[in-house]
Amino acid sequence: MSPAIQAAILLTIANIFMTFAWYGHLKFKHVDLWKVVLFSWGIAFVEYCFQVPANRIGHKTMPAVQLKIMQEIITIAVFCVFSVAYLNEPIRWNHLVAFGLVVSAMFFVFADWTTGSKAV
Repeated sequence: MSPAIQAAILLTIANIFMTFAWYGHLKFKHVDLWKVVLFSWGIAFVEYCFQVPANRIGHKTMPAVQLKIMQEIITIAVFCVFSVAYLNEPIRWNHLVAFGLVVSAMFFVFADWTTGSKAV
């Protein structure tokens, strides 16, 4: 399996944990804030256990900026599923347009803009 695929899988797992750490507590507004902060930190630790290796593995074959845009797209995709399935909040057309714009950023980050160009 290529490092890019390995990184994408690990980033997806990391982002599932991250999304729960950042937004999962919204269903538990009755719980004291300090408790959800500590619980979220525990979840974030697990997220880092996937995120850090994902970046190390991915950086073997792609620059950090490509890893970052891939992570952002994965984050939004995971959040869309989380929003609908866990928070019961719908995804609207304008959310999809915004997501599409972020996905379009991938074109600019992954395209080879150096071919045929000359320094001025």
